[in-house]
Amino acid sequence: MTSQPPPPTPSQATASTRSNAARPLAVLRALIDAVDHEILQLLSRRNGLVAEIAAYKREHRVGIRDLKREADLLADRRTRAVPLGLQPEVIESIYRLMLWASRDRQAALRAEVPLDVEPRTVAVIGGHGGMGRLMAGLFGDLGHAVMVADLDTELKPEDAASVADVVLISVPIASTVPVIRDVAPLVRHDALLMDLTSIKAEPMAAMLSHARSNVIGTHPLFGPSVHSVQGQRIVLTPGRIHDGADWLDWLRTMLRARGLIIHETTPEQHDEAMSIVQVLTHYSTEVLGRTLARLGVPIDETLQFTSPVYMIDLLMTARHFAQSPDLYASIQMSNPRTAHVVGTFMESAAEIQRMAGAKDLESFRALFREVHDFFGPFTDDALARSSYLIDRLVERM
Repeated sequence: MTSQPPPPTPSQATASTRSNAARPLAVLRALIDAVDHEILQLLSRRNGLVAEIAAYKREHRVGIRDLKREADLLADRRTRAVPLGLQPEVIESIYRLMLWASRDRQAALRAEVPLDVEPRTVAVIGGHGGMGRLMAGLFGDLGHAVMVADLDTELKPEDAASVADVVLISVPIASTVPVIRDVAPLVRHDALLMDLTSIKAEPMAAMLSHARSNVIGTHPLFGPSVHSVQGQRIVLTPGRIHDGADWLDWLRTMLRARGLIIHETTPEQHDEAMSIVQVLTHYSTEVLGRTLARLGVPIDETLQFTSPVYMIDLLMTARHFAQSPDLYASIQMSNPRTAHVVGTFMESAAEIQRMAGAKDLESFRALFREVHDFFGPFTDDALARSSYLIDRLVERM
């Protein structure tokens, strides 16, 4: 390890400040530009080494992510930052982003795709939609031949489904089961039929009923606007795998090769979880947006008084209403537990309203303790992670 120079003494720092103060601002900015250009050159060199690492990992079948290596690297960079007068928290944030970019680069170079993987023919039904385009690109990047069939394509879904090794249905929720009924019977016995729907019980039942092929349900827990799928989550609900078929292992390998985190479960468990993760979250966002619109206070005016937490809520609410109402209507109206979740939300809102109206501080404190106990150790983790998000958001405000 190369020894680091000692930090400047106060007198040296003062002298340096006086010396630098004599230089024109334009000169100092030009010097910063020059340093930044050197940093870009170093990042390019680092990226080249990442490519070599990807090639090594692919040849030797080494996974992309090494948590111990990442932890050791972050600890080392934090330690080295201190004597250089750099904030270790800032340096850690920079290197976490660099590590993410490194993993994404390795995934793009197929570091986790076996050298002997067999290219498949993948048909994406609904491939001109947002998620369809994303998944078509994902399988194409992995070296597979991708066919896209949609309402505006010459290739018809039925024709694509009858010849493909993998048939992926990516259509709106309301259209999923009808499309399954049309194309599932045409999928070869030895092929794989998949869907991307955010509910799983009904589409899975339809695929198992109408197809003779292998069947696996999927639900990407992200939208088509993500910059990268690296580190994103996807749910698998295996349905039917014929004896001797390796489709489940194949799919796991392909998804992990692009950096996705896989969770396997049943359709019923998935839909119950989504009633919280999607229905409750989206419902509360919709209530917040509707309330703001009814109150009528201009958004620009509230932004003059914004806190980071309000900004986060406002950004997520505006993002929600910038998207398709049909998508969110389908999510709310298709989950079998929506009524129970929304009813509980309304009861909770009424409970808090009563406490506030009665100025019942003791009951409010008791509610806080009860919810805090429910979250348990996650509260400490939430404070740390949300503080990181707030710091990053303040940089952009």
